[in-house]
Amino acid sequence: MSGIRVVEYIRPNGSNPFKNWFDDLNPQAAAKVATATLRLELGNTSNVKWIGKIGEFKIDWGPGYRLYMGRDGEEVIVLLVGGTKKQQQRDIARAEELFAEYKVRKTAGKLKSKR
Repeated sequence: MSGIRVVEYIRPNGSNPFKNWFDDLNPQAAAKVATATLRLELGNTSNVKWIGKIGEFKIDWGPGYRLYMGRDGEEVIVLLVGGTKKQQQRDIARAEELFAEYKVRKTAGKLKSKR
């Protein structure tokens, strides 16, 4: 497995949708999400299902946590937002919106991301 750089998307106003979601998780859920993120960094994308340009990493635990991401080339995954199975469709739509914003900003050269 090759490594992948995993970054969190920072919006133009400085907000970080993924971090905002992560910070509200209980400690057990946060540990599961951190483990999932580490697996991505190690190049393990076996739990990721791609829905168009958005990837959904399923965590089969609790309410069915999901991490939503976009891929920027072969070596970078951009974490956009997280959620649960219950809000899946809304979260996918939000991730698509954020990834479109990311791509526009990248093209314009105005992108900052947090590792």
